[in-house]
Amino acid sequence: MRSLLAAALVVIASTGAVVAETELSFYGGIQGAPHSGVSGSDPGGLGDFDFNAAWEGRSFEMPPHYGLRYTRWTSETFGWGIDFNHVKVYADDATLADNGVSRLEFSDGLNILTVNAYRRFPNAGWAFKPYVGAGIGISVPHVEFTTAGGDTFEYQLTGPAVQWVAGASYPLNDRWSVFGEYKGTYSVNEADLSNGGSLSTNIVTNSFNIGVSLGF
Repeated sequence: MRSLLAAALVVIASTGAVVAETELSFYGGIQGAPHSGVSGSDPGGLGDFDFNAAWEGRSFEMPPHYGLRYTRWTSETFGWGIDFNHVKVYADDATLADNGVSRLEFSDGLNILTVNAYRRFPNAGWAFKPYVGAGIGISVPHVEFTTAGGDTFEYQLTGPAVQWVAGASYPLNDRWSVFGEYKGTYSVNEADLSNGGSLSTNIVTNSFNIGVSLGF
């Protein structure tokens, strides 16, 4: 009986090892953002302000757009994970000139950190594995805002964020794979200015990424 029990435990453990899979992923790509409203209060500078900002992504300028992801696949089809997405935006020159702003950007990142759920489709009949996912989390941008009223240049926790993703991975061997994906984010950003004012903007980003994953 003890031998049978031991054998059963070995089978269960080995089955769990086969089903459970951990991946560490790194990705980069091209990202951008549509226009969004920017409002707030800038004592000594703009006063109360409310304008529409045209954003540029500048994906390959330093620091570049990139992301890091931890995924735990608990079955062949379902997984969860944590994703750090360094998306960034810059207000274009026309936005700055038209509104009396010297600098408005999140060039050291909107820095979206989310907890995500994933669904993959390993038996679709293809060599690659399609997947989709979504998650919720926080935005921790580097706020860069300069007017006659002062200069704000610091990281802040500014509000909640969500992300959504769809892509496909292709195994190179039993440990390494490559992937391509579309990823979108929406972040609510309520920032404090160094002169006692405030800045508010909700930003959507869209990115097309390629990356590599290590499974173990």
